[in-house]
Amino acid sequence: MGQFILGTTELSSPLLIIIIGLGLLVLTAIIFVIWYIISKNKSTNNSPGKSYKNLANELNEVASKSEVVINAIGDAVIAIDSNGIIQLINPAAQIITGWDKADALFLNYQSIIKLIDMKGEAINASSNPISQALNTNSEVRTSNLTLITRSGKKIMVSLVASPVSETASGVIVVFHDITKEKAEEREKAEFISTASHEMRTPVASIEGYLGLTLNPSTAQIDDRARDFIMKAHESAVHLGRLFQDLLDISKADDGRMSNNPVIINIIDFLEEIVQGLNQKAEEKNLKLSFIPKSSTNERLITPIYYIHLDKDHVREVMDNLIENAIKYTKDGKIDVDIAGDDDHVVISIKDSGIGIPAEDMPHLFQKFYRVENKDTNEIGGTGLGLYLSRRLVEIMGGRIWAESKHNAGSTFFVQLPRINDQEAENIANQQLLQPAVNEQPKAVNQSVTKPAKDVPRGESLTPEQIATYVERQKVLAQQEKAETKEANQQT
Repeated sequence: MGQFILGTTELSSPLLIIIIGLGLLVLTAIIFVIWYIISKNKSTNNSPGKSYKNLANELNEVASKSEVVINAIGDAVIAIDSNGIIQLINPAAQIITGWDKADALFLNYQSIIKLIDMKGEAINASSNPISQALNTNSEVRTSNLTLITRSGKKIMVSLVASPVSETASGVIVVFHDITKEKAEEREKAEFISTASHEMRTPVASIEGYLGLTLNPSTAQIDDRARDFIMKAHESAVHLGRLFQDLLDISKADDGRMSNNPVIINIIDFLEEIVQGLNQKAEEKNLKLSFIPKSSTNERLITPIYYIHLDKDHVREVMDNLIENAIKYTKDGKIDVDIAGDDDHVVISIKDSGIGIPAEDMPHLFQKFYRVENKDTNEIGGTGLGLYLSRRLVEIMGGRIWAESKHNAGSTFFVQLPRINDQEAENIANQQLLQPAVNEQPKAVNQSVTKPAKDVPRGESLTPEQIATYVERQKVLAQQEKAETKEANQQT
């Protein structure tokens, strides 16, 4: 007695009463919610279908506002779905491309956005930023492509292709005309290049003769005059380096930078560079360490890293980064290290210097950009070294970046493509088998294009040596001026 049998389950009377009571409470709650919704709809809309109509109106209003905003944007905007079909094109895009909305919609984007490279050649899918964005579902930016309009006009554009969502449902392409900006940049570059060519020869002459004046065997001066001349000599050296940096940047930007790759054992090569800069560090009481060859190296075996790159480019980048570390470190140490994997070599330069504020980090590798604060006011610089380093690293197929915290030091990283031992041996053997007649022009060219910063210091030079150096600078200036003129005619 007192039990309720349901199937094969037996429930006692108290438990059955509890279950029935909970069921009634849930049913009452459901009935109340339904009554509340119906009564609210009646009081506000007077009809059940009106709420859906209001929602549709609100969505249409939002869509209309979005279309107004997109149409008001000065940049060209084109929306492309995952199949590459154009779903939206704003008035600015219609003006730039020459395609009307009615003609452009529902066509493949390649029919409307026809892109070619700097050489005037059509780009393939792997180089097309829109294809890359569609395939990788990631943002792609470029400023080195030309758009062919419907009428055949060529316009240089800055283009950004951004994915719509994480589900690869399409991309939004935003671009604008930069033809005028590029023309102005070319004019500036041509002026800087021409001015640098013209100024480098007299500056080299001034530096050489000041060095000759400092030589006791060729001139007798008192200590006070020597101090003045030394300061003038240092300024001439700095000016010479500035002109050389400007020339190198001009070459890198317009594609005239020479590239003579050779097999480099990067550990031995970098050790030599560090040793050459050790005196500068000692003058500031800094400890400059090359970790792979230091006594504190905890690695039992240091692998051999080979690269096949231009020695002058690698040396220029390493000189800039290590000299910067010395310049911006008041006390402490600088560690230069090398690591890597099967495909890359990563060089790091870590200092205990003044560090870089977070707001300056995004602009660090821009042309003429310098960190301006109380810590850097007394430290000279042009803002060209890091920009030139970035351009050289990009030319070599690598990348450069930095990690820093204000007042807590900085670490600069350079990643370069690595080759294995067998590849290094094969390339070295091929270079040895090349006819000597082919090597002669390279040797002559290298002697002519020796960087202007390697100017004679004048400690043991004769007037004849100074005159020879100045003549060599004149020949170099004429050659580079002719190269610049030819490059400008081609563009």
